[in-house]
Amino acid sequence: MAKHILIRLRIYWSLTKSLQTGLLLITGLAGYISSRAPMQRIEILLATAASLFLAISGSTVLNMVWDRDIDAKMKRACQRPLPSGRVSAREGLILGLILSLAGIGWSVALSELYGAIVFAGWFCDVVIYTMWLKRRTPWSIIWGGIAGAMPVLAGRALGIGEIDLIGVLLALAILLWIPTHMLTFGIKYADQYRAAGVPVVPNIHGEWITRLTLSLSTAAAAIAMLLAAWQIRLPLGYMQISVSLSALMVLLTLVSVMHYSTKLNSALYKFASLYMLGSMVLVMLGATH
Repeated sequence: MAKHILIRLRIYWSLTKSLQTGLLLITGLAGYISSRAPMQRIEILLATAASLFLAISGSTVLNMVWDRDIDAKMKRACQRPLPSGRVSAREGLILGLILSLAGIGWSVALSELYGAIVFAGWFCDVVIYTMWLKRRTPWSIIWGGIAGAMPVLAGRALGIGEIDLIGVLLALAILLWIPTHMLTFGIKYADQYRAAGVPVVPNIHGEWITRLTLSLSTAAAAIAMLLAAWQIRLPLGYMQISVSLSALMVLLTLVSVMHYSTKLNSALYKFASLYMLGSMVLVMLGATH
C-alpha cells in the first residue's frame, strides 16, 4: 500500500514539471526578497513559497490535462503520465483544481493584491495561453510570458504592498526572456510541433523572423534585468556579476542567431534558464546585504 502511494506521488510530481515550476517559484521569492521585507518574518516567506508552488503546480497540471492530445503526438512528450494513460484526465483535472484553488486561496489570504496577481498569472497561463491561443497562433508565447512574469511581480507586491517600477522591470525581464526560452525550444522540436498541429514561430514565420525575435527579446530582457538590479541598488560586486551574466546571455544569443547550429541552439536554451536563475539568485543575495 505504501509503495503504491509513493509511486502515485512520484507520478503526480512529474505532472508539475518540477524544474519549470521551481524556476518560477524562485522568481517569486526573489521578488519578495527584493523588497527587503523584514526577513525575521520567515513565516511570510514560507507562505509565499508554498502558495506560489501550489498555484504554479496547479496551472501546470491543468495545462498537461488540456494538452494531453498534443503530447500524445509528440515523441518528446508521449510518455508523460496523461498521454501514456498512467493518470486519467479526470484524475489530473481534480489534482490540478485542488492545487490551483489551494494556491490561489492561500495567496488571497496573505494579501488581496498578491492574490489578484497570482490569479492573473494562473488565468493567463491556463485560460488565455493554453486553452485559447496555443493552438491558434504562435504569438501565444506573449501570453505565456505574461503568465511567467506574474510570480516575481506578485512576490514584490506582497513585500511592499503595491506594484512599483522595480516589480514591473523584474516582470518585464521575464516576459522578454520567455521568447528566448520558448523559441529555442520551438526550433529544436519544430517537426514535432508541426505533426501535432501546434503553430510555433519557426514553422509559421520562418527562421529569419525567429532569429530576429530571439536577438531583440534577449537584449531587451537583459536591459530590463539590469535596470531592475540598479533600481534595487544591488551591491557593486553583485551588480558586476549581473552585468557579466547579461552580456554573456546576449553574446550567446547573437552567436546562435548569426551562426545557427543545433548545438548552439541547445546551449542557448539551457543557458537561458541558468541566466534567469542566476539573475534571481543575485537579486536575493544582493537584497539581503
